[in-house]
Amino acid sequence: MQPTGFRKQFTAVADACALAEAIVGTVRAPIVVLDKDLRVIAASRSFYSNFGVSPDHAQGRLLYALGDGQWDIPKLRVLLEKIIPEHGTMEDYEVEHEFPGLGNRTMLLNARQVFYEGGAGTTILLGIEDITERCILEREKDELLQQKDLLLEEMQHRVANSLQVISSVILMKARTVQSEEARLHLRDTHKRVMSVVAVQKQLHAAGVIGPVDVKPYLSRLCKTLASSMVGNTRPISLKVIGADGSAPRRQAESLGLIVTELVMNSLKHAFPDEKSGGEIVVAYERSGTDWKLSVSDDGIGKTEGVFAQAKSGLGTGIIKALAQQLDAKVETLTGTGGTTVSITHATFSMQAIKAA
Repeated sequence: MQPTGFRKQFTAVADACALAEAIVGTVRAPIVVLDKDLRVIAASRSFYSNFGVSPDHAQGRLLYALGDGQWDIPKLRVLLEKIIPEHGTMEDYEVEHEFPGLGNRTMLLNARQVFYEGGAGTTILLGIEDITERCILEREKDELLQQKDLLLEEMQHRVANSLQVISSVILMKARTVQSEEARLHLRDTHKRVMSVVAVQKQLHAAGVIGPVDVKPYLSRLCKTLASSMVGNTRPISLKVIGADGSAPRRQAESLGLIVTELVMNSLKHAFPDEKSGGEIVVAYERSGTDWKLSVSDDGIGKTEGVFAQAKSGLGTGIIKALAQQLDAKVETLTGTGGTTVSITHATFSMQAIKAA
């Protein structure tokens, strides 16, 4: 076998030793070279300076005896006396220790056993990475995130309470006004405030941060809507179908508000007779970042879709505004078999065509 690399360049033992000493002395991370008895052969300047060890008092001494025994660390003994002899190498072995004069330090140790030809014994290379500051920053980050979550939860709780108060005031006012038209507008406003409360409640149940699983979220929302708007007196079912998928929290909030408005409109327009039965189906499809939301009913239908009209009420305006924010378009199909309103992300139809 032809010599390559260092062996070819440094054939003399003295030259190889000079190179090894230069490497150990140059590296900026603390590194220690130990013999088979765990005595210090050499160490980098960063090791001596970072841990307050003198080269004259280190070389030839047992590692555990350095600095009046400050390196006599139980986890370090496990690494050097058990793990390395059995496995030959170890990476990112975390050790936490209180050093006199330095305080508590957290270190990542990397060790490797080096064997030599001719059975000339072994040495151990011990690299030390001080990650104390990194760990402190990570703990501070985790504490800040926890505080943020608590503040957000408190804010959501206060907003929900405020909306409940507002809805109660609106409902109380609706009972006292003389105008039937004003009473209907106030009741519609009350329903919309309560719909926001329902959306916020379900989002809070899904988690205050991170993406929201859309199907379970819409299922819980529709269960709430069915309980508050349909109740036990109307034979109308409300269900959610579609594949699983997640959406950013802000997008999920808009989807929930759209579903609420569409369900309210279906109950109002598709089933004007409170004794008639029927079904409302909320469907959600997703392909990557593209999605389609639809609400269908098997009610009386209309010759012209209520959402296709230029001026068709507050609910339609809300849906169109939310759809525009989501870069989506609103389409309505209506007939004698009922009405379907679809909210489609701009590229979903193109994705569906390519998939086909």
